[in-house]
Amino acid sequence: MSEIIGIINQKGGVSKTSTALALLAGIPVIKKLKTLCIDLDPQCNLTISCGADMNMITAFDIMINKASAEEAIQHTELGDIIAGHKGLSSIDIILTQVGREYRLRNKLKSLIQSNKYDVIIIDTPPSLGILTINALTACTKVIIPANADFFSMYGISQLSETIESVKQYTNPKIKVDGILLTRYTNRTILSRDMTVNIKELAGKLKTRVFNATIREAVSVRESQVSQKSIFTFAPKGKVTQDYADFIYELFEENK
Repeated sequence: MSEIIGIINQKGGVSKTSTALALLAGIPVIKKLKTLCIDLDPQCNLTISCGADMNMITAFDIMINKASAEEAIQHTELGDIIAGHKGLSSIDIILTQVGREYRLRNKLKSLIQSNKYDVIIIDTPPSLGILTINALTACTKVIIPANADFFSMYGISQLSETIESVKQYTNPKIKVDGILLTRYTNRTILSRDMTVNIKELAGKLKTRVFNATIREAVSVRESQVSQKSIFTFAPKGKVTQDYADFIYELFEENK
């Protein structure tokens, strides 16, 4: 049974795509698990970073019932991906039928049954629209990337309300696996104080803050521009080790 991991936070600038890319490239190397990433963000940053072709079958075609998930898979140097498309920005208007929250989950059923992938990662847009609801309905666990600041705390509180609604109506088995602190520094008093507050909030949400934290590093953006994995672009970099530590921690229950 595939693990489906949603990388979700409606706040922008919290490294959702960087986290998804690191998992896509790192999990097969570190955990030897077959991994697929789905780009549900109309901005398509993950798709561009992977060098995938948006003129082929994309997540948009899946969401409008024009193609199967299997038909949309592209093989890139960073890993297998279902590309995003700018048309996803109109999905809230296009999908009006009853049951639209289940569109992605239904499309992934045959892919999951084939056991082709051990892990499926879903990169989501910075919003709580129907694309994010579809991701939440389809996934088995959620990772919330967040900065150690007030606005991230507020965003997590909003997201938790949405997750509770999803748990009640469309996906009772969904689990918030943890909050991942990104662009992190422990050098300021504010960051340290906000980290404590986020840990308290995580306790209320019955989840954890990962021990691994991801520091700010220019090599993350440089690797994306170069369409390379952070693990090959900067194999000895400190931020690369941060992501490796996170992957080990994410799968520690399976060791």
